[in-house]
Amino acid sequence: MTNPDTVARHYHSGHLLERISDGCAALGLTPPIAHDALAPVDEFHIGGRLATKPFVEALNLSPESKVVDLGCGLGGPARYVAANTGAHVTGVDLTAEFVDTGRVLTDWSGLSDRVHLIEGSVLDLPLESGSMDAAYMIHVGMNIADKAGIAREAKRVLKPGGVFAIYDVMQVGEGQMDYPVPWASSPEQSALVPPETYEAALKSVGFEVTDWIDRRAFAEKFFADLAAAQSQAGGPPPLGLHLIMGENTALKVQHMVRNITNGLIAPIEIHARLPA
Repeated sequence: MTNPDTVARHYHSGHLLERISDGCAALGLTPPIAHDALAPVDEFHIGGRLATKPFVEALNLSPESKVVDLGCGLGGPARYVAANTGAHVTGVDLTAEFVDTGRVLTDWSGLSDRVHLIEGSVLDLPLESGSMDAAYMIHVGMNIADKAGIAREAKRVLKPGGVFAIYDVMQVGEGQMDYPVPWASSPEQSALVPPETYEAALKSVGFEVTDWIDRRAFAEKFFADLAAAQSQAGGPPPLGLHLIMGENTALKVQHMVRNITNGLIAPIEIHARLPA
């Protein structure tokens, strides 16, 4: 069972906003800053914006949609949703530093009228029942053992006919994982399970699973392209996920790529819907 306090400490640095501000300054970026310019640092998941775009398109959102982002991090996907669909997005995350920093980035990008970030648990969402048209979760379930609890809360806040999409790293093979990885410094902070466990949790509370997409090939190409780009540039850019992951970023990414290549884990999308 993962501990919420240790998970929050894993992601906390105390200097995140300062690091991002310095990165923006190095690139000559000053507020207002387009949300796209922040994508290298605020899309903390495999594939970044390249993964977010098709994932969001599948939700078929409109300016009238009310959406909840479970485990929103810095709010990058939430800002993308708001800017590209007009939907109103509420993001909920356990890590106070992510929420505080994300609010500043939302102000910088001029999206505070449509994106609201709140500190809280995805197992106890600070939202009214039946208040949302859609919900999504991106690279969050790896830290939460109670997959059924996630499904129950998503169902509770969704209206009838609401959709819930998940893009998580999931267990797809047996073997010894290498740690640290981006979401966990040790096995005690990780809650990896197979896609079938997610599907069973969703169905147990009344969701119909409508799609299941294996993104392993996409991930392998993404990391190969990233390594080539950084090698050519001589290192990471001023804005990047290393600002979040810290000094051992390279080791975390190396381990994750090795775990994917060895067939232990893969990024998987699961899309589900409630009966109308």
